[in-house]
Amino acid sequence: QVQLVESGGGLVQAGGSLRLSCAASGSIFSINVMGWYRQAPGKQRELVAQITSGGSTNYADSVKGRFTISRDNAKNTVYLQMNSLKPEDTFVYYCAADIQTSATSVRVYRYWGQGTQVTVSS
Repeated sequence: QVQLVESGGGLVQAGGSLRLSCAASGSIFSINVMGWYRQAPGKQRELVAQITSGGSTNYADSVKGRFTISRDNAKNTVYLQMNSLKPEDTFVYYCAADIQTSATSVRVYRYWGQGTQVTVSS
């Protein structure tokens, strides 16, 4: 089984910074794309940023220039550095990872973290 454990959420004032971390553990052969999503109550989950195993990144327009995604492949961990936070960045943030769990199968499964609340006060 695979687990993604997130940390780093919390309450911060507008203009402040937070760093989210997400560590994957368990039956992992390789991890392809890792990413961060966010969701408000009653709304669809939206992509914030993603990063491939080779380091290519993609960001939502709303966070470009403020958020930076990175990963440590040796630790199976993805990070999201969030700077210049705004009240509209208030969401539950989820990490996701596309993981190949076996060397004998090329199937890739998407796993999700449990979510971490980020609240930005004005």
